[in-house]
Amino acid sequence: MEHSNYSVGLDIGTTKIVAIIGKENEYGKIEVLGIGRSKSLGVHRGVVNNITQTIQSIQQAVEQAEANSGLKIGSVVVGIAGQHIRSLQHSDYITRANSEEVINEDDLEKLCNQVYKLVMLPGEEIIHVLPQEYKVDGQAEIKQPIGMYGGRLEANFHVVVGQVSSIKNVGRCIKSAGLDLGNITLEPLASSDAVLSQEEKEAGVALIDIGGGTTDLAIFKDGIIRHTAVIPFGGNVITEDIKEGCSIIEKQAELLKIKFGSAWPGENKDNEIVSIPGLRGREPKEITLKNLSKIIHARVVEIVEQVYVEIKNYGHEEQKKKLIAGIVLTGGGSQLKHLKQLVEYITGMDTRIGYPNEHLAGDSDEEIASPLYATAVGLLMNAVKSKARKKSTVPQGSGEEKEMVLEGHPEQSSQGTIKRPRKTVFDKWSEKLKDFLDNAE
Repeated sequence: MEHSNYSVGLDIGTTKIVAIIGKENEYGKIEVLGIGRSKSLGVHRGVVNNITQTIQSIQQAVEQAEANSGLKIGSVVVGIAGQHIRSLQHSDYITRANSEEVINEDDLEKLCNQVYKLVMLPGEEIIHVLPQEYKVDGQAEIKQPIGMYGGRLEANFHVVVGQVSSIKNVGRCIKSAGLDLGNITLEPLASSDAVLSQEEKEAGVALIDIGGGTTDLAIFKDGIIRHTAVIPFGGNVITEDIKEGCSIIEKQAELLKIKFGSAWPGENKDNEIVSIPGLRGREPKEITLKNLSKIIHARVVEIVEQVYVEIKNYGHEEQKKKLIAGIVLTGGGSQLKHLKQLVEYITGMDTRIGYPNEHLAGDSDEEIASPLYATAVGLLMNAVKSKARKKSTVPQGSGEEKEMVLEGHPEQSSQGTIKRPRKTVFDKWSEKLKDFLDNAE
């Protein structure tokens, strides 16, 4: 199969690393060609803290995906998360030289580039600049200003900021694992692509992605992202609590959580007991399921309450900002029994579990439709989209890439001349990062 036909998403999580290969079928759905996963050893709370182990885990996942699909992985789209991610709101404007001409993409790009020049704290860098609404000559609430007349173009932006060192470490791992870095995307954004419908984004929805090391939050309203946050707690903290509370080893604690864990202590009877083999011939331990769910409940309540504080910070209680579609839970941690009911109880908002199967082709493996793979599927979708954006690229002998325009594509103007596809600000940023990594060799 040709190289240009498929794309790859790589989810570097705290507990697992997933490489997923896929392509778009004729119905616009994502067809998964291969998947590989490995235990993540060098990542703590979404941040790489051991380069060598992370590289090994990435290579393991990639090799498995390649063996699974019979394809060779070149370039990957990677997700970034971690407690260093923060977001802020910013508004900016440009004054156009000629208000007799209509607003075009260059004006929007100029405005976006201006936001990238914002002065950040030392060691921080802007990852995403997401325009929300535009204003043209004081006329507010414009979703798409292209084609309008106006002298002053203004916009509100949602700016996502992360630590330069963390981003570079991820890039370093990708490069050392023998892969090319295609793009970097914020993980809550990737998950939201995979599990939310456009109607939910319009109505207002909070996506909570409970991973191993972090819980990511993305809030949408009127189809636009309004708020993002990363909370430095996830499923691993619950396992840690069980390990401490029941004096057992981590492996047993994880199994207990998955098999018997529940976020709602009321439903376990006092006489339900599980017996755990002792270490090296020691006496087995008996643990009541009621105690187990009490331990889990305490920590889950803490995580959900922190997320709810973020939802309130966004302004959910104001009538205009109300999230009508409620909450969507996804990620491995969302599979905990009775979590949906607990979240509804704490927040008073409608809740559902988000599965990434909506955008997958009908014959996809059931396993991939699990909330566990929401971020990986979202990253794959992002890779497919950016491949479509860039058109097909043919590597040249010089290592440069020549861009070709597909036949009958609207990028071709009526005179038959070829317009080069416009680079997004983000593509430029990715290129800058790649240059940096090349020079750091």
